[in-house]
Amino acid sequence: MTGRSAIILVGGEARRANGQEKYFFTMEGRTFIERLVESLGGVVDEIVLVAKDPAQCRRFSHLEGVRCVTDIRKGMGPIGGLHAGALAASGDLLFVCACDMPCVSPGVVRHLFSLIGEEDAVIPRWTDEMMEPLHAVYRRTSLVSCMERQDLSSLRDLARSLHVHYVDAGGLASIDPGLRTFTNINRPEDLSSLSRGA
Repeated sequence: MTGRSAIILVGGEARRANGQEKYFFTMEGRTFIERLVESLGGVVDEIVLVAKDPAQCRRFSHLEGVRCVTDIRKGMGPIGGLHAGALAASGDLLFVCACDMPCVSPGVVRHLFSLIGEEDAVIPRWTDEMMEPLHAVYRRTSLVSCMERQDLSSLRDLARSLHVHYVDAGGLASIDPGLRTFTNINRPEDLSSLSRGA
């Protein structure tokens, strides 16, 4: 079986969260990062967190069964995190998500893995211009090769540089009826509206 890894990007500056660490926001009694680790643990062979520095990595030392690595290319945002995670991962296929997505659906993740075929990536999208590159599956070798070959400035640039199988995001409602898998929480007050929609 092809090895599968999950990469969770935790290194953001949390500017939109008033400086609070979004991965430690709580929902239904568990932190976001605990929820993600639990949801993804049954789908992948390993979970890799990518933090901005060793001090941030130490914030996750209480979590079992995960590894934490730090950005190699500093100050590049998600692209830098994706690069470090891809180099650290042992799986051939990588599911990538952000730490502010507490409702990632294991069923949706399994489905995305199943669609990779011979492509470099499987990325859900709503329209031609609106996609979910931080809720997507990538082939590790293709990702590393692309990032080392080109100076990419955005996730959109990355997607354009890969052979991508795009998936209709709305169609994933057959697996996750509320499409909560794509929900990202930027502010503490957003949690109350998510809970009301539960």
